[in-house]
Amino acid sequence: MNDYPSLSRKRMFHQSDMKVDGYTLPALMLYYAENGLFPQAHTTWEQLINSSFVPTVPFLSKLFDAYGKQGNFDQVIRILRYVDSRDFSISPEVYSLAISCFGKGGQLRLMEDTVKEMVSRGFNVGSETANAFLLYYCIFGSLKEMENAYGRLKKSRFLIEEKAIRAMAAAYVKGRKMYELGEFLRDVGLGRKNVGNLLWNLMLLSYAANFKMKSLQREFLRMLEAGFRPDVTTFNIRALAFSRMSLFWDLHLSIEHMKHEKVLPDLVTYGCVVDAYLDRRLGKNLEFALNKMVLDDSPQLSTEPFVFEALGKGDFHLSSEAFLEFNTQRQWTYRALIQRYLKKHFRRNQIFWNY
Repeated sequence: MNDYPSLSRKRMFHQSDMKVDGYTLPALMLYYAENGLFPQAHTTWEQLINSSFVPTVPFLSKLFDAYGKQGNFDQVIRILRYVDSRDFSISPEVYSLAISCFGKGGQLRLMEDTVKEMVSRGFNVGSETANAFLLYYCIFGSLKEMENAYGRLKKSRFLIEEKAIRAMAAAYVKGRKMYELGEFLRDVGLGRKNVGNLLWNLMLLSYAANFKMKSLQREFLRMLEAGFRPDVTTFNIRALAFSRMSLFWDLHLSIEHMKHEKVLPDLVTYGCVVDAYLDRRLGKNLEFALNKMVLDDSPQLSTEPFVFEALGKGDFHLSSEAFLEFNTQRQWTYRALIQRYLKKHFRRNQIFWNY
Protein backbone atom coordinates (compact mmCIF):
# COMPACT_ATOMS: atom_id res chain seq x y z
CA MET A 1 0.00 0.00 0.00
CA ASN A 2 1.30 3.45 -0.91
CA ASP A 3 2.30 5.73 1.92
CA TYR A 4 -0.20 8.48 1.18
CA PRO A 5 0.47 10.52 4.33
CA SER A 6 4.14 10.93 3.33
CA LEU A 7 3.09 11.63 -0.24
CA SER A 8 0.88 14.49 0.92
CA ARG A 9 3.82 16.00 2.77
CA LYS A 10 6.06 15.78 -0.28
CA ARG A 11 3.89 17.74 -2.67
CA MET A 12 1.08 20.27 -2.63
CA PHE A 13 -1.99 19.59 -4.73
CA HIS A 14 -2.81 22.10 -7.43
CA GLN A 15 -6.43 22.96 -8.11
CA SER A 16 -6.21 21.37 -11.54
CA ASP A 17 -4.80 18.10 -10.16
CA MET A 18 -7.69 15.64 -10.00
CA LYS A 19 -5.33 12.65 -9.81
CA VAL A 20 -2.33 11.85 -7.64
CA ASP A 21 -0.21 8.87 -8.78
CA GLY A 22 -3.26 7.51 -10.55
CA TYR A 23 -5.61 8.04 -7.61
CA THR A 24 -8.44 10.55 -7.88
CA LEU A 25 -8.73 13.14 -5.16
CA PRO A 26 -12.11 11.77 -4.01
CA ALA A 27 -10.55 8.30 -3.62
CA LEU A 28 -7.61 9.80 -1.77
CA MET A 29 -9.92 11.72 0.54
CA LEU A 30 -11.84 8.54 1.33
CA TYR A 31 -8.56 6.83 2.17
CA TYR A 32 -7.61 9.61 4.58
CA ALA A 33 -11.04 9.69 6.21
CA GLU A 34 -11.20 5.92 6.64
CA ASN A 35 -7.81 5.91 8.35
CA GLY A 36 -8.45 8.85 10.66
CA LEU A 37 -6.01 11.15 8.83
CA PHE A 38 -8.24 14.18 9.22
CA PRO A 39 -5.79 17.04 8.42
CA GLN A 40 -4.92 15.38 5.10
CA ALA A 41 -8.60 14.69 4.41
CA HIS A 42 -9.45 18.34 5.12
CA THR A 43 -6.69 19.55 2.77
CA THR A 44 -7.96 17.25 0.03
CA TRP A 45 -11.53 18.43 0.58
CA GLU A 46 -10.39 22.05 0.18
CA GLN A 47 -8.76 21.12 -3.11
CA LEU A 48 -11.95 19.45 -4.26
CA ILE A 49 -14.30 22.31 -3.46
CA ASN A 50 -11.91 24.83 -5.06
CA SER A 51 -12.07 22.86 -8.30
CA SER A 52 -15.03 22.06 -10.50
CA PHE A 53 -15.79 18.95 -8.46
CA VAL A 54 -19.48 18.27 -7.83
CA PRO A 55 -19.99 15.71 -5.03
CA THR A 56 -22.23 12.73 -5.71
CA VAL A 57 -24.52 10.89 -3.33
CA PRO A 58 -22.51 7.59 -3.49
CA PHE A 59 -19.28 9.46 -2.73
CA LEU A 60 -20.78 11.38 0.20
CA SER A 61 -22.40 8.20 1.51
CA LYS A 62 -18.99 6.51 1.73
CA LEU A 63 -17.39 9.64 3.13
CA PHE A 64 -20.03 10.10 5.86
CA ASP A 65 -19.73 6.43 6.74
CA ALA A 66 -15.94 6.78 7.08
CA TYR A 67 -16.21 9.90 9.25
CA GLY A 68 -18.98 8.32 11.32
CA LYS A 69 -16.89 5.25 12.09
CA GLN A 70 -14.08 7.55 13.21
CA GLY A 71 -16.47 9.63 15.33
CA ASN A 72 -15.71 12.81 13.38
CA PHE A 73 -19.27 14.15 13.15
CA ASP A 74 -18.12 17.78 12.97
CA GLN A 75 -16.75 17.18 9.49
CA VAL A 76 -20.03 15.60 8.41
CA ILE A 77 -21.80 18.78 9.51
CA ARG A 78 -19.31 20.96 7.61
CA ILE A 79 -19.78 18.97 4.41
CA LEU A 80 -23.56 19.07 4.82
CA ARG A 81 -23.39 22.86 5.24
CA TYR A 82 -21.27 23.17 2.10
CA VAL A 83 -23.64 21.07 -0.01
CA ASP A 84 -26.63 22.99 1.32
CA SER A 85 -24.99 26.39 0.67
CA ARG A 86 -24.21 25.48 -2.94
CA ASP A 87 -27.86 24.56 -3.50
CA PHE A 88 -27.01 21.27 -5.18
CA SER A 89 -29.98 19.18 -6.29
CA ILE A 90 -28.73 16.37 -4.04
CA SER A 91 -29.25 18.37 -0.81
CA PRO A 92 -32.32 16.37 0.40
CA GLU A 93 -30.47 13.08 -0.08
CA VAL A 94 -27.39 14.42 1.70
CA TYR A 95 -29.53 15.47 4.67
CA SER A 96 -30.86 11.90 4.80
CA LEU A 97 -27.30 10.54 4.67
CA ALA A 98 -26.28 12.80 7.54
CA ILE A 99 -29.30 11.75 9.63
CA SER A 100 -28.38 8.09 9.12
CA CYS A 101 -24.72 8.80 9.92
CA PHE A 102 -25.59 10.53 13.20
CA GLY A 103 -28.07 7.81 14.10
CA LYS A 104 -25.57 4.99 13.51
CA GLY A 105 -23.15 6.79 15.79
CA GLY A 106 -25.74 7.16 18.55
CA GLN A 107 -25.73 10.95 18.12
CA LEU A 108 -29.48 11.34 18.71
CA ARG A 109 -29.36 15.09 19.38
CA LEU A 110 -27.49 15.72 16.13
CA MET A 111 -29.91 13.45 14.30
CA GLU A 112 -32.89 15.30 15.79
CA ASP A 113 -31.47 18.74 14.93
CA THR A 114 -30.69 17.65 11.37
CA VAL A 115 -34.24 16.41 10.82
CA LYS A 116 -35.62 19.75 12.06
CA GLU A 117 -33.22 21.63 9.81
CA MET A 118 -34.16 19.45 6.85
CA VAL A 119 -37.84 20.23 7.35
CA SER A 120 -37.16 23.96 7.82
CA ARG A 121 -35.36 23.97 4.47
CA GLY A 122 -38.55 22.69 2.85
CA PHE A 123 -37.25 19.19 2.13
CA ASN A 124 -39.58 16.25 2.64
CA VAL A 125 -38.58 13.52 5.07
CA GLY A 126 -39.23 10.27 3.22
CA SER A 127 -40.34 6.92 4.58
CA GLU A 128 -36.82 5.47 4.61
CA THR A 129 -35.42 8.39 6.61
CA ALA A 130 -38.39 8.40 9.00
CA ASN A 131 -37.96 4.68 9.66
CA ALA A 132 -34.21 5.14 10.17
CA PHE A 133 -34.96 7.94 12.63
CA LEU A 134 -37.15 5.55 14.66
CA LEU A 135 -34.66 2.70 14.32
CA TYR A 136 -31.85 4.64 15.98
CA TYR A 137 -34.09 5.81 18.80
CA CYS A 138 -34.92 2.12 19.38
CA ILE A 139 -31.23 1.25 19.59
CA PHE A 140 -29.84 4.22 21.50
CA GLY A 141 -32.78 5.97 23.13
CA SER A 142 -34.97 5.26 26.13
CA LEU A 143 -38.29 3.46 25.78
CA LYS A 144 -40.07 6.80 26.18
CA GLU A 145 -37.99 8.43 23.45
CA MET A 146 -38.57 5.42 21.21
CA GLU A 147 -42.34 5.60 21.72
CA ASN A 148 -42.32 9.35 20.98
CA ALA A 149 -40.42 8.68 17.75
CA TYR A 150 -42.95 6.00 16.82
CA GLY A 151 -45.78 8.47 17.47
CA ARG A 152 -44.15 10.95 15.10
CA LEU A 153 -43.81 8.25 12.44
CA LYS A 154 -47.52 7.46 12.75
CA LYS A 155 -48.48 11.13 12.45
CA SER A 156 -46.47 11.36 9.24
CA ARG A 157 -48.61 8.48 7.91
CA PHE A 158 -45.56 6.44 6.94
CA LEU A 159 -45.73 2.69 7.39
CA ILE A 160 -43.33 1.27 9.95
CA GLU A 161 -40.99 -1.14 8.17
CA GLU A 162 -39.62 -4.50 9.27
CA LYS A 163 -36.25 -3.26 10.62
CA ALA A 164 -37.95 -0.69 12.84
CA ILE A 165 -40.55 -3.25 13.99
CA ARG A 166 -37.77 -5.63 15.00
CA ALA A 167 -35.85 -2.86 16.76
CA MET A 168 -38.90 -1.71 18.76
CA ALA A 169 -39.74 -5.29 19.68
CA ALA A 170 -36.14 -5.91 20.78
CA ALA A 171 -36.25 -2.83 23.01
CA TYR A 172 -39.49 -4.00 24.67
CA VAL A 173 -38.16 -7.54 25.13
CA LYS A 174 -34.89 -6.25 26.60
CA GLY A 175 -36.88 -4.14 29.05
CA ARG A 176 -39.21 -7.08 29.84
CA LYS A 177 -42.16 -4.92 28.73
CA MET A 178 -44.26 -7.72 27.28
CA TYR A 179 -47.62 -6.01 27.75
CA GLU A 180 -46.31 -2.91 25.95
CA LEU A 181 -44.95 -5.17 23.19
CA GLY A 182 -48.39 -6.65 22.66
CA GLU A 183 -50.03 -3.21 22.55
CA PHE A 184 -47.47 -2.04 20.00
CA LEU A 185 -48.10 -5.06 17.76
CA ARG A 186 -51.85 -4.52 17.84
CA ASP A 187 -51.30 -0.89 16.93
CA VAL A 188 -49.13 -1.86 13.95
CA GLY A 189 -51.81 -4.31 12.83
CA LEU A 190 -51.48 -8.07 13.00
CA GLY A 191 -53.09 -8.42 9.58
CA ARG A 192 -50.05 -7.06 7.73
CA LYS A 193 -48.71 -9.76 5.41
CA ASN A 194 -45.69 -7.92 4.02
CA VAL A 195 -43.69 -8.86 7.12
CA GLY A 196 -44.67 -12.53 7.09
CA ASN A 197 -45.30 -14.08 10.49
CA LEU A 198 -43.13 -11.58 12.35
CA LEU A 199 -45.95 -9.68 14.10
CA TRP A 200 -47.85 -12.81 15.12
CA ASN A 201 -44.70 -14.54 16.35
CA LEU A 202 -43.82 -11.54 18.47
CA MET A 203 -47.38 -11.47 19.84
CA LEU A 204 -47.13 -15.14 20.80
CA LEU A 205 -43.76 -14.43 22.38
CA SER A 206 -45.24 -11.65 24.52
CA TYR A 207 -47.47 -14.26 26.17
CA ALA A 208 -45.00 -17.15 26.19
CA ALA A 209 -42.37 -15.04 27.97
CA ASN A 210 -44.75 -14.65 30.92
CA PHE A 211 -46.13 -18.20 30.53
CA LYS A 212 -49.69 -16.99 29.97
CA MET A 213 -50.66 -20.29 28.40
CA LYS A 214 -54.37 -19.66 27.79
CA SER A 215 -53.65 -16.36 26.08
CA LEU A 216 -50.87 -18.01 24.10
CA GLN A 217 -53.24 -20.67 22.79
CA ARG A 218 -55.97 -18.12 22.06
CA GLU A 219 -53.66 -15.92 19.99
CA PHE A 220 -52.29 -18.94 18.14
CA LEU A 221 -55.81 -19.90 17.07
CA ARG A 222 -56.45 -16.30 16.00
CA MET A 223 -53.30 -16.44 13.91
CA LEU A 224 -54.62 -19.52 12.10
CA GLU A 225 -58.06 -17.97 11.65
CA ALA A 226 -56.45 -14.88 10.11
CA GLY A 227 -54.96 -17.07 7.38
CA PHE A 228 -51.34 -17.15 8.56
CA ARG A 229 -49.45 -20.45 8.42
CA PRO A 230 -47.18 -21.09 11.43
CA ASP A 231 -43.46 -21.44 10.76
CA VAL A 232 -40.71 -23.05 12.83
CA THR A 233 -40.39 -19.94 15.02
CA THR A 234 -44.13 -19.99 15.73
CA PHE A 235 -44.02 -23.62 16.80
CA ASN A 236 -40.87 -23.23 18.86
CA ILE A 237 -42.21 -20.28 20.83
CA ARG A 238 -45.06 -22.53 21.93
CA ALA A 239 -42.81 -25.57 22.38
CA LEU A 240 -40.45 -23.67 24.68
CA ALA A 241 -43.37 -22.55 26.84
CA PHE A 242 -44.84 -26.07 26.91
CA SER A 243 -41.44 -27.55 27.77
CA ARG A 244 -40.74 -25.12 30.63
CA MET A 245 -44.23 -25.72 32.05
CA SER A 246 -43.92 -29.53 31.62
CA LEU A 247 -47.04 -29.64 29.43
CA PHE A 248 -46.09 -32.87 27.68
CA TRP A 249 -49.40 -33.46 25.92
CA ASP A 250 -49.42 -29.95 24.43
CA LEU A 251 -45.79 -30.38 23.39
CA HIS A 252 -46.56 -33.63 21.55
CA LEU A 253 -49.63 -32.13 19.87
CA SER A 254 -47.53 -29.18 18.71
CA ILE A 255 -44.94 -31.51 17.15
CA GLU A 256 -47.74 -33.44 15.40
CA HIS A 257 -49.08 -30.14 14.11
CA MET A 258 -45.60 -29.33 12.73
CA LYS A 259 -45.66 -32.60 10.78
CA HIS A 260 -49.10 -31.79 9.42
CA GLU A 261 -47.92 -28.33 8.30
CA LYS A 262 -44.71 -29.87 6.86
CA VAL A 263 -42.58 -27.57 9.02
CA LEU A 264 -39.21 -29.15 9.84
CA PRO A 265 -38.26 -29.11 13.53
CA ASP A 266 -34.86 -27.66 14.37
CA LEU A 267 -32.40 -27.87 17.25
CA VAL A 268 -34.75 -25.86 19.48
CA THR A 269 -37.64 -28.27 18.92
CA TYR A 270 -35.57 -31.33 19.80
CA GLY A 271 -34.19 -29.46 22.79
CA CYS A 272 -37.70 -28.73 24.06
CA VAL A 273 -38.48 -32.45 24.13
CA VAL A 274 -35.17 -33.51 25.69
CA ASP A 275 -35.19 -30.79 28.35
CA ALA A 276 -38.85 -31.34 29.27
CA TYR A 277 -38.33 -35.04 30.00
CA LEU A 278 -34.97 -34.72 31.75
CA ASP A 279 -36.10 -31.81 33.92
CA ARG A 280 -38.88 -34.05 35.26
CA ARG A 281 -36.54 -37.02 35.60
CA LEU A 282 -38.42 -38.92 32.90
CA GLY A 283 -35.38 -39.90 30.87
CA LYS A 284 -36.67 -43.48 30.49
CA ASN A 285 -39.68 -42.14 28.59
CA LEU A 286 -37.61 -39.96 26.28
CA GLU A 287 -37.11 -42.64 23.64
CA PHE A 288 -40.87 -43.01 23.21
CA ALA A 289 -41.21 -39.26 22.54
CA LEU A 290 -38.23 -39.04 20.21
CA ASN A 291 -39.28 -42.05 18.12
CA LYS A 292 -41.94 -39.83 16.56
CA MET A 293 -39.24 -37.46 15.29
CA VAL A 294 -36.58 -37.85 12.60
CA LEU A 295 -33.31 -38.32 14.47
CA ASP A 296 -30.87 -38.85 11.62
CA ASP A 297 -31.18 -35.41 10.01
CA SER A 298 -28.36 -32.90 10.24
CA PRO A 299 -28.97 -30.32 12.99
CA GLN A 300 -30.36 -26.97 11.86
CA LEU A 301 -31.16 -23.76 13.73
CA SER A 302 -33.97 -21.88 11.99
CA THR A 303 -35.63 -20.12 14.94
CA GLU A 304 -35.58 -16.31 14.98
CA PRO A 305 -32.98 -14.99 17.48
CA PHE A 306 -35.49 -12.72 19.25
CA VAL A 307 -37.05 -15.84 20.77
CA PHE A 308 -33.88 -16.46 22.80
CA GLU A 309 -33.80 -12.85 24.00
CA ALA A 310 -37.13 -13.45 25.73
CA LEU A 311 -37.00 -17.14 26.63
CA GLY A 312 -33.31 -17.97 26.67
CA LYS A 313 -31.79 -21.18 25.34
CA GLY A 314 -32.43 -24.61 26.78
CA ASP A 315 -29.64 -26.72 28.25
CA PHE A 316 -29.65 -29.19 25.34
CA HIS A 317 -29.55 -26.31 22.85
CA LEU A 318 -26.55 -24.69 24.56
CA SER A 319 -24.69 -27.96 24.90
CA SER A 320 -25.33 -28.90 21.27
CA GLU A 321 -24.14 -25.53 19.99
CA ALA A 322 -20.87 -26.09 21.83
CA PHE A 323 -20.42 -29.53 20.24
CA LEU A 324 -21.27 -28.22 16.77
CA GLU A 325 -18.87 -25.30 17.13
CA PHE A 326 -15.83 -27.20 18.39
CA ASN A 327 -16.31 -30.50 16.54
CA THR A 328 -16.67 -29.25 12.99
CA GLN A 329 -15.10 -32.32 11.36
CA ARG A 330 -17.85 -34.69 12.45
CA GLN A 331 -21.14 -35.07 10.60
CA TRP A 332 -23.52 -34.58 13.49
CA THR A 333 -27.11 -35.79 13.62
CA TYR A 334 -29.80 -35.12 16.18
CA ARG A 335 -29.40 -38.71 17.35
CA ALA A 336 -25.65 -38.29 17.94
CA LEU A 337 -26.15 -34.99 19.76
CA ILE A 338 -28.83 -36.47 22.01
CA GLN A 339 -26.69 -39.53 22.81
CA ARG A 340 -23.72 -37.31 23.67
CA TYR A 341 -25.89 -35.03 25.78
CA LEU A 342 -27.50 -37.90 27.69
CA LYS A 343 -24.06 -39.27 28.63
CA LYS A 344 -23.05 -35.85 29.86
CA HIS A 345 -26.34 -35.36 31.73
CA PHE A 346 -26.34 -38.69 33.57
CA ARG A 347 -22.65 -38.43 34.37
CA ARG A 348 -23.31 -35.00 35.88
CA ASN A 349 -26.00 -36.42 38.15
CA GLN A 350 -23.85 -39.22 39.50
CA ILE A 351 -22.32 -38.91 42.96
CA PHE A 352 -18.75 -40.04 43.38
CA TRP A 353 -17.47 -40.90 46.83
CA ASN A 354 -13.78 -40.63 47.66
CA TYR A 355 -12.55 -42.95 50.41
